[in-house]
Amino acid sequence: MDQLSIYLPGILLAYSIFLVGVASPGPNILAIIGTSMSIDRKSGVSLALGVAMGSLTWGILAASGLSALLAKYASALIFIKIAGGLYLLWLAYKSFKSASSTYDLEVKKLGQEGRSPLRCALSGYTVQMTNPKAALAWIATISLGLQPGSPIWVSAAIVLGIFVLSTVTHTLYAIAFSTSFMVAAYSRARRYIQATLGVFFSVAGLKLLTDRN
Repeated sequence: MDQLSIYLPGILLAYSIFLVGVASPGPNILAIIGTSMSIDRKSGVSLALGVAMGSLTWGILAASGLSALLAKYASALIFIKIAGGLYLLWLAYKSFKSASSTYDLEVKKLGQEGRSPLRCALSGYTVQMTNPKAALAWIATISLGLQPGSPIWVSAAIVLGIFVLSTVTHTLYAIAFSTSFMVAAYSRARRYIQATLGVFFSVAGLKLLTDRN
């Protein structure tokens, strides 16, 4: 219980950053939305599950790489947090820039009518694995939850927990955006959402840059 109380705040913070980040549509989410809107909900959900599996893969790679690095060079966590903090501040800038623009939600579909659920899932996995921002996002997220000497279960809890959140949230995107009502509602609220995300990313980025524990 003592260990849980020490590491739980960092784990929950990592979850929070993921949920904030997933509210800002990137290539993966835009593909899910576009597929659900233009093809059907089933294809969108299959694509979402593929994206979630890609997220799990990136998470395992990032966690194992960081764990191996920190096991050999504990001081490397400082530089990892600086890199993660700068990335989060860049996301904040992008969010504020998006909030100040007037463009509508631009989506795209992957594939064509009649594709099997497996092929849609493979397309989603490919989209996530070929997105270099996914790797940077995982490094920033995991570094928020890690402390010097963190046991392996902390990284595992972050990766598995975010995988579950990724599966749920991306599937919800596919279901929700298969309706024109949700598309219109998001378009109306987009600028407010992006401004809020900018604040969250700014706070999290500054926390990483100033945290030397």
